[in-house]
Amino acid sequence: MGSMIDFKRPDGSTCKGYVAEAGKGKPGIVVIQEWWGLNDQIKGVADRFAAAGYNALAPDLYKGRVTQKPDEANHMMSGLDFVGASDQDIAGAVKHLAAMSGKVGVMGFCMGGALTIAAAARVSGIACGVPFYGVPPGQLADPAKIRIPIQGHFANTDDWCTPQVVNDFEKAMTAGGN
Repeated sequence: MGSMIDFKRPDGSTCKGYVAEAGKGKPGIVVIQEWWGLNDQIKGVADRFAAAGYNALAPDLYKGRVTQKPDEANHMMSGLDFVGASDQDIAGAVKHLAAMSGKVGVMGFCMGGALTIAAAARVSGIACGVPFYGVPPGQLADPAKIRIPIQGHFANTDDWCTPQVVNDFEKAMTAGGN
C-alpha cells in the first residue's frame, strides 16, 4: 500500500500525489488519473505497479477533489489547467520518480491518456508513454514533437476518441519522425 506525499513542481510549488514504492533503483511510472480524480481505483493501479516492481506516483491533479458523478467529473475536467497539469504536476512527478528510479514512464486512462500524450510531447525525462483511450487537442500537444516510444490502447467503437482521431494522431506522430 502506498501513501500520500508532497513533491516539488518545476515552478517550486508543491503537488500532492499517491506514491507506491517498489524500492530504490526500480523503474518508475507516473499514473495519471481519469476525470473522476485521484480515487481508490487509480491508487490501486499504483499499488499494482509497485507489486510488479515499479515505483509509481499518481499526482493529484484536482487537489483533493474526487467524484463518482459524471456531470461533476466533466465540470472538474473542464476546469483543469491542462498545460499546468502536464508541465508542472506531471513534470514534477517525473522528476521525483527519476531521483529514486532512473527511467520513468507515464501512463493514464481517458483524460489521463490525453495527458500522457501531452506529457510525452511537452515534458523532458520521460522514457515512454502508454495512453489508454485519450488524445489531446493539437494545441495542447503536437504529436510531431513526440520523441519517445508510445504504446496506445484505443477502442474501435469509441464515440469520443474515434478511430479517425487515433489514425490522425498516429499519422501526425509518424510524420514527425516517431
